[in-house]
Amino acid sequence: MKHLLIFTLVLLSPLARCAELGAVTRQMVRPVLIRNEHNSLLQLTINAKRPFVQLHAITVELEGAMELESLQFYFTAVDDGLSTQKPFGERLRSDKSVVFKGHARLRAGPNHFWLSCRAKAAANLSGKTDARVLSIETSTGRLVPRDETPNVRKRIGIALRRHWDDGVHTYRIPALATSARGTLLAVYDMRRRRSKDLQEDIDIGLLRSTDGGQTWGAQQVIMDMGTFRGMPQEVNGCSDPGIIVDPETGEIFVFAVWMNGRAGTHQWNSGGSEPGHEIGRSAQFVMIRSLDDGRTWSKPENMTREWKDPRWILYAPSPQQGIALRDGTLVMPTQGRDEADRHFSNLLISQDHGKSWTVSPAASFGNTECQAVQLADDSLILNCRTESPTKFRTIAVTRDLGRTWTPHATNRMGIIEPNCNGSLYRFDYREGGKSKSVLLFANPHSQKSRTNQSIQVSFDEGKTWPAKHRLLLDEGRGKGYPSLSRVDDRHVGIVYEGSGAHLVFERIPIEDLVKR
Repeated sequence: MKHLLIFTLVLLSPLARCAELGAVTRQMVRPVLIRNEHNSLLQLTINAKRPFVQLHAITVELEGAMELESLQFYFTAVDDGLSTQKPFGERLRSDKSVVFKGHARLRAGPNHFWLSCRAKAAANLSGKTDARVLSIETSTGRLVPRDETPNVRKRIGIALRRHWDDGVHTYRIPALATSARGTLLAVYDMRRRRSKDLQEDIDIGLLRSTDGGQTWGAQQVIMDMGTFRGMPQEVNGCSDPGIIVDPETGEIFVFAVWMNGRAGTHQWNSGGSEPGHEIGRSAQFVMIRSLDDGRTWSKPENMTREWKDPRWILYAPSPQQGIALRDGTLVMPTQGRDEADRHFSNLLISQDHGKSWTVSPAASFGNTECQAVQLADDSLILNCRTESPTKFRTIAVTRDLGRTWTPHATNRMGIIEPNCNGSLYRFDYREGGKSKSVLLFANPHSQKSRTNQSIQVSFDEGKTWPAKHRLLLDEGRGKGYPSLSRVDDRHVGIVYEGSGAHLVFERIPIEDLVKR
């Protein structure tokens, strides 16, 4: 009789009466971004076998709630992402367990709810947040959803640049560097009218942070070619900034490609640029300098005649950070199209702190945007976007500053890509009183689309990239184009074109990369 009684109670419990309902939760790997009004914490899907079931309350458990300013559930009929048209429920208390009470009529089939949050302006960039639905109260009883992504915890980041910030339509192509004084410098395209590449009205912008990326100053326009030759801004655009810091002198150099005239063309396509040096026919290679930690900048210097082989169709900077070698040599990655219209990657080199520069031969052909690092044996590897169906990165090695090149052991077989810019960076740190060094590589980790923005780690100078040390930052679709730089002895910074903002900044503890 005792066992029979217990069985009967189970049959009559609220959970049992909810058997006609099922529910799952899922969190996408995306950062919670400071400055965004809405960030999706989780998606709740309630599947109803019949219509007209009433939803009364959702109880949520939060971690990292101190980083959040507001929370709100939203109801959407279809699974097409977060929509803020139909809020659900009123938030009743703001401790670890939060209850949203309201009324929503469920339809037969799947019903989608999104938990959205806004991060505090001072949210800790090293912090994380997590949300879990504890229970759902309905007119047919109580329901506990199944969590499909129990191990996801969201990082805090910053929406550095968003659509129409400062009246600019689109922000793209970032490059991140750290000055000799430790200031973070992010340069990028300001595409004023629309998202289109050159030829368009594009200027080069800069943001500076003096506190490790926690806050950023006002946007500076550091390169604007104006109405040169009386032509409108939309045919005097400059784009694809690269940046290099001389750690000995503190001087900072920013490079860009400038096009004059040639409306409706693209520098990488037929008709966009021509051999020679003439302004208005060939794309121009321009440079600016700063001697005061990026606060002020020189006027653009046109370096095309000095650096571009007149036979080449195009010579331009790679939109990435350059490096200073152990002997003080400055190495800036560059790219172009030769006289046979072959895409190539190469180096721009200075051995006198930027007073003069030399251009190396091509590392290989069929590749473009690139970044270099110096290995422990003083050789350089150049990691390049591959413009072929291969969908693997091109990696070349030089031991003589680019005069000769050989393919790396992982060339076009080691690191996958969807044809997008990537970022290679050496990070030196100390652990247990010992000096250590790893190579970091960031890109959209996919061969199909610019999704799964990730950072990978190599402990053996780029020979292998263990999967267990790959850190997924943003699984959503963005434009990619990551750029890595050192924040301090324990953190690396990254700017990329993410799914939640045009330009996203995150600060990653090195422990999260090397101890996984």
